[in-house]
Amino acid sequence: MIVLGIDTSLDACSVAVVRDGETLADLREQMARGQAERLAPMVRDATRAAGIGAPDIDRVAVTTGPGSFTGVRVGLSFARALALSISKPCVGVSTLEALALEDGEDGARAALIETPGASYFALYENGATKLAPRNIERGAHEALLGAAKLKGPNVTANAATLAKRAARLDPALYPPNPTYLRAPHVTLPSGS
Repeated sequence: MIVLGIDTSLDACSVAVVRDGETLADLREQMARGQAERLAPMVRDATRAAGIGAPDIDRVAVTTGPGSFTGVRVGLSFARALALSISKPCVGVSTLEALALEDGEDGARAALIETPGASYFALYENGATKLAPRNIERGAHEALLGAAKLKGPNVTANAATLAKRAARLDPALYPPNPTYLRAPHVTLPSGS
């Protein structure tokens, strides 16, 4: 199975192509902005480096957030559109799950994302959700962590590991829907 992995949810644009567990291409660029402009060229470069075309992709995997609102939307929109255009499934995995489980699924594993406006945390035990992704106060993760191995804060998901894991996931249970864990912080003018 060939899986294309995409992560644009945090401060990077990451794309990987994996075939039957072997990484064929893995590209990553650190960036706070600009994922919309870089994602398509990076996917093109990754598929060329892997020696495949878009129709060869069996599944598209994408992080669903939490993270940068714009980055999450860029990745999801691109992944959904590509999957639709090649008639293949699109698997969405929360950024916290992708981070927590990228070094394996055995034992207790957790992930923490800290953005300027919020902190997010999730805890997993042997690959299963123990504490679902949630918005938390800064520092509150320490009381929830226990003996879990912590990934984060301020790291980006590994697209190759995401793709390898997504090959085993049921697309029906992992839809590519955004994971928003807090209300928008936009104030509309009065009278609108």
